[in-house]
Amino acid sequence: MIEDKNQQRTDLSQLGEFGLIDHLAKHFEVTQQSTIKAIGDDAAVMEFGDNRVVVSTDFLVEGVHFDLSYMPLKHLGYKAVVVNLSDVYAMNAEATQITVSIAVSNRFPLEAIEELYAGIETACKIYNVDLVGGDTTSSTSGLIISVTAIGQVKKGDEVYRSGAKPNDLLVVSGDIGGAYLGLQVLEREKEVFKVNPNSQPDLDAYTYIIERQLKPEARKDIVKLLQELEVKPTSMIDISDGLSSEILHLCKASKVGCDLYEDKLPLDPQVISTSEEFNMDSTTIALSGGEDYELLMTISQEDFPKIKANPNLTVIGFITDQASGAHLVTRGDQKIALTAQGWNSFDKD
Repeated sequence: MIEDKNQQRTDLSQLGEFGLIDHLAKHFEVTQQSTIKAIGDDAAVMEFGDNRVVVSTDFLVEGVHFDLSYMPLKHLGYKAVVVNLSDVYAMNAEATQITVSIAVSNRFPLEAIEELYAGIETACKIYNVDLVGGDTTSSTSGLIISVTAIGQVKKGDEVYRSGAKPNDLLVVSGDIGGAYLGLQVLEREKEVFKVNPNSQPDLDAYTYIIERQLKPEARKDIVKLLQELEVKPTSMIDISDGLSSEILHLCKASKVGCDLYEDKLPLDPQVISTSEEFNMDSTTIALSGGEDYELLMTISQEDFPKIKANPNLTVIGFITDQASGAHLVTRGDQKIALTAQGWNSFDKD
């Protein structure tokens, strides 16, 4: 076949991950009555009787999403499950099953794959989900993992990205920025090891942030907590690509703006100290770091008394009208437009 040299060639980095998804999905129409929510949220939603089924899937590719020079295979298996369950919980749903597919090169012996699946098994036990299927095949370029997570939610209890209203409060679970800094520490130690393979890193000062990178947890507990507090978020998303990116996803889906307050960002002391050590701005890390797998949500102001004393939830801003745009309000009371500088797998850099 002769290649047409005049044929237009668009680089994927121009679109980014979500631009590519929008571009590929625009011609697909929903035709099944059971399809309630298709592409465009943390998970798809389907209706079968009184329950709605939630489905989400993710790829993890060696050299793009993980580096086996410091990521143990057992931790990788665990993380591969957790990052998918996080999408289910972001729909206010209960995760129930997963499927796991892997493509693996001949440099991996059986024992290595057993380690990977030991991590998957641990995650299944902790989060009470069943492994119900998957596929295995060979790879010419290392290890590739694809996990599909399935969950269920009662009709009417599901939460989308699109329900935020002006004057709603912007709320985040846990703390943010740790996973990115954990990655920076691991990358630094990898470079030290290359120079001196006999060096033994002392990572005691970075235990929390390294765990946030290598063994994140999905916030199943937050979904349960919200039910106990009788709070249903008006919108919700998980923080995988960075706080600013996820806020903009909520604003776009809900057709609203927001004010995010810099002095309200929940930062662990280890995040602050390590930011200083790396000469990085902790606010920038919190906004753009990603892989925290916390839940970002909006709630009605009427529900504020129910959450205000809870240590697991922090109010970090409020929703405005769409025309106002999305802004960071700095400690100096300046308003800066929020930009999505989170992680993009198609970015050449």
